[in-house]
Amino acid sequence: MRRTKIIATLGPATDDPKVMQRLLEAGTDTVRVNFSHGDWNEQERRIKSVRKTAAKLGRYVAVLGDLQGPKIRIRRFKESPAVLEEGQAFILDSTMGGDEGTVEAVGVAYEGLAGDVEKGDTLLLDDGHLNLLVEDVQGPRIICRVIVGGELSDRKGINRHGGGLSAPALMDKDRDDIRLAAEADIDWIAVSFVRNPEDVNEARQLLRDAGGAGHIVAKIERSEAVQNLEAIIDASDAVMVARGDLGVETGYAGLTGLQKKIIRTARHRHKISITATQMMESMIHSQVPTRAEVSDVANAVMDGTDAVMLSAETAVGEHPVRAVETMAEVCQGAEAYRLISSTLRRHNAHFEYVDQAIAMAVMYTANHLDVHSIIALTESGSTALWMSRIRSDIPIYAFSRHEATLRRVSLYRGVYPVLFDVTHGSSDSLYRDIFDRLLSLGQAEEGDLLIFTKGDMKGVAGGTNAMTILRVTSQ
Repeated sequence: MRRTKIIATLGPATDDPKVMQRLLEAGTDTVRVNFSHGDWNEQERRIKSVRKTAAKLGRYVAVLGDLQGPKIRIRRFKESPAVLEEGQAFILDSTMGGDEGTVEAVGVAYEGLAGDVEKGDTLLLDDGHLNLLVEDVQGPRIICRVIVGGELSDRKGINRHGGGLSAPALMDKDRDDIRLAAEADIDWIAVSFVRNPEDVNEARQLLRDAGGAGHIVAKIERSEAVQNLEAIIDASDAVMVARGDLGVETGYAGLTGLQKKIIRTARHRHKISITATQMMESMIHSQVPTRAEVSDVANAVMDGTDAVMLSAETAVGEHPVRAVETMAEVCQGAEAYRLISSTLRRHNAHFEYVDQAIAMAVMYTANHLDVHSIIALTESGSTALWMSRIRSDIPIYAFSRHEATLRRVSLYRGVYPVLFDVTHGSSDSLYRDIFDRLLSLGQAEEGDLLIFTKGDMKGVAGGTNAMTILRVTSQ
């Protein structure tokens, strides 16, 4: 069974209900709706479509809503694209109109940019494809010299090398999208361009105030986020290694090492990690990935990422289903090589919660005993989360009566959701029903050794306080 989870971005290429069904059947565990594109009616239609399809297939698929954030962009050109030559002067001007750009100057959609830069700074446009050196700042006008030229088209993004732009993580549009996401009961909210834990806390509070129960993903794509990494991870439920803007701001040379650090830190702090951006970019048009892309996905899997994400490959690509199938194959191939047999045992660790202590005891036992699988009877999914932080080939089944919990744990590495009412009367009937469920699913055979975790106080979130080892019997 594949342990690493796959996130597929929805878009025009997945709007056909038949394609949506094939996308889930191919192995999609979570879908992403990108609030940077399309209006809310379009996104809501896609959310309803995936949930209807998942119910038809008997699957629990989470929805991740990705906020636009303060993407700082140029405005439009009179004639697009403009070709900038190396060495020429070029001006960024926040007072220019929306479509007045020329080969000499273009408007900027963020009025505060001039106040954030100074002479000697390097500005990177279009994900770093063009480089500008700031030579002077005159009020709202930033006078630049083109260092690396090329074609520049409308609405391309701007980054400052080394970070330091003052734009807040949440804009008015993001606040509106959080409210709408709460109404749609979205499972995960990804906050773009996070700078510090306060940005995460603000998003969480806005979501709770709107009645939403979703969890928060902090996208690590600013230099400031790297500097505040541990505090941001602690404030979040998950982090995304958003390698596009992150690579532009911090430089590409150190990006791979930074990715490994983020994944490792998230696992050590019991949080989920997602690796994203251009993982199989060539499959937007091709049915076969490049060998470099295969290696990229495989390395993220071997590093222990919980999930790998497809963006344009599924949203607008020509082969969205094939992209998911290929990513699933690469994940399983990488998982066959268990380079690190044991991590995060924490022999000297101090546990904060009882369910965390039980989870660690279960994984230590499972890795030293011939255990077929682990069953976590859970309300919130927290016990399954703790256990998934330990590397193991043993599947963890999260048995819960709450569909929101089942959707959420579908993003946890090595955790598989199963609908089950944990509020049974006696232990005998409970175990019998669990055995029957596993046997019917084909996930166990008579004589298999299983570990169960449960709480004495049924129906209480975070109340897991016991583990039991039993053998499966058919009657």
